[in-house]
Amino acid sequence: MIRVVVVDDQELMRVGFRMVLGAQDDIEIAGEAGDGAEAVRLAEQLRPDVVLMDVRMPVLDGVEATKRIVEAGTARVLVMTTFDLDEYVYSALQGGASGFLLKDTPPDHLVSALRSVATGDAVVSPAVTRRLLDRFLGGGQAPPRDASVLDVLTEREREVLALVAKGLSNTEIAERLFLSEATVKTHVGRILAKLDLRDRVQAVVLAYETGLARPGAG
Repeated sequence: MIRVVVVDDQELMRVGFRMVLGAQDDIEIAGEAGDGAEAVRLAEQLRPDVVLMDVRMPVLDGVEATKRIVEAGTARVLVMTTFDLDEYVYSALQGGASGFLLKDTPPDHLVSALRSVATGDAVVSPAVTRRLLDRFLGGGQAPPRDASVLDVLTEREREVLALVAKGLSNTEIAERLFLSEATVKTHVGRILAKLDLRDRVQAVVLAYETGLARPGAG
């Protein structure tokens, strides 16, 4: 059973999420919160698998709430936003969110995303993520990271990371590099472990911040 805490300052949105998620046999709504501070308290108290997090809320916004929950290790966080180029989302990804979805995401996609996040995967549209990073890193709104953090990677791992940052799937990377999909999956796992990253989303952010991937590059 996947236990979820739903966080949104609009009760109508919480009701909608509750109806969609509550209809699933393998998902349980463990709690609801109307602001980030309450979300942090509930995550600590209930230890859910996933927190479905709004970003723009009173008292404590979803970005800071995400950081606190991730740092405490109490749950994984899936951010919901109205706009796919929301500066709050970029900050939430930096803070450890396992990805984001638009609030108008079809119900079946939301359910699938929650299941994926609960099993440790990241959920985010590569194309949307890249546009988001292009905009905010390209605008100088994120401090660059020292590229020497990538020195622990082999040349092949750097190559794989660069393709991950372009939004390619493991299958597409395998085709591009003439490798098996299993080998690519192994490379991605080693990249995450060596760089102490939570998931693929964090890898993409780091690739951009270190300059391995560049805004607007093909």
